Amino acid sequence: MQVRSCTFEQMKHFTLTILMILSSQISAQDFDLLSLEEYATGLIQPVGIVHAGDGSGRLFLLEQHGFIKVVKNGIVNATPFLDLTGVIDNTSSEQGLLGLAFHPDYANNGYFYVNYTRDPGPGNDLTTVARYRVSAGNPDVADTAETKLLEIPQDAANHNGGDLHFGPDGFLYIAMGDGGGSNDFYGHAQDPLSLKGKMLRIDVDGAPVEGDVLCGLIQNYGIPASNPFADSEGCDEIWSYGLRNPWRFSFDRNTGDMYIGDVGQNLWEEIDFEPAAAGGRNYGWSCREGAHDFPSGNACIGVTPTDPVIEYTHNPHCSVTGGYIYRGPNPLFNGYYFYGDYCSDVVWLAIEGDAGWSSTQWPLAAPTLDSISSFGEDEQGNLYIVDRNAGKVYRIVMAWRIFADSFE
Repeated sequence: MQVRSCTFEQMKHFTLTILMILSSQISAQDFDLLSLEEYATGLIQPVGIVHAGDGSGRLFLLEQHGFIKVVKNGIVNATPFLDLTGVIDNTSSEQGLLGLAFHPDYANNGYFYVNYTRDPGPGNDLTTVARYRVSAGNPDVADTAETKLLEIPQDAANHNGGDLHFGPDGFLYIAMGDGGGSNDFYGHAQDPLSLKGKMLRIDVDGAPVEGDVLCGLIQNYGIPASNPFADSEGCDEIWSYGLRNPWRFSFDRNTGDMYIGDVGQNLWEEIDFEPAAAGGRNYGWSCREGAHDFPSGNACIGVTPTDPVIEYTHNPHCSVTGGYIYRGPNPLFNGYYFYGDYCSDVVWLAIEGDAGWSSTQWPLAAPTLDSISSFGEDEQGNLYIVDRNAGKVYRIVMAWRIFADSFE
């Protein structure tokens, strides 16, 4: 009989395959493999962490008062990447520097985009989406020259949304809250002629063409031809609608599906799921809160509302922080959606099964964290949690279970 030996790479492949099989549903003991490691400290009200996709391994931290900082291997550069403290208005807890996204071709063109609130003087504050560029001489410092792409007037200081992401289609997605107040007071979320209470999609490399119905005060962008309201009644920038305050959203880097954490009002927090390229959805606010009728709001228009895939109630929770589908190197947690709550600091792991989505609380997280303002991922797919009040960023560490049950 011939006995064949296997190489290290073959054994590694076999082990990964077995772990993939076992990872369809994690058990309580698998949470022992998760831990939080301080990655960056000494920050002032951090609200986001993103990577540039340029192969540098750097992460970029947003501080709500106006700094973007570079962090390398857990060390925060003393000099900010960009200082917007003299531009933004952050007098309210939901205002300030709120979003950052790097152009898909950032490694070549150096463009990145920010979302912030500013006070123009008399009248309402404005949400501004603007483009900047990295400096020619130092990759850790940006040029301060600004090009405004889009501006939207705000009715109140809250419900500004603020997150930005480039989708797998190369277009920029912009999360906008309903303008503030209770019960969608200003009636924006179900109004196709308002950019508020919406997910917007624009072409940052394009320009307006004749016949476009654009609703931004500044209109320095193009409209993708497949936007649902293009060439119809409504703002051409709208991708989906019926949102209250989509503070944080993300794309699954493997599938292109979108996950939106939409902050509720008095009873229900929700995670909305959108299959890749499935625009035109109505997520229900304010005729619905979560998967429930909301009689104090406005009537729904257009298509039948799409209910969230995940919802949870208040007390002790109060404000959902949308997260990411894990697609990092550890296959045991592959496909799990990590999300949390700003008030209770609970972190959940959710997975879709035959009976729908189910969530399991991660016991370690809440006693460690102080205010979950955002999640983030690096170029390898490792996940991070931003703690606003503590001024810290944590990396989620995932240990490997080399042997599992009968496969020892």
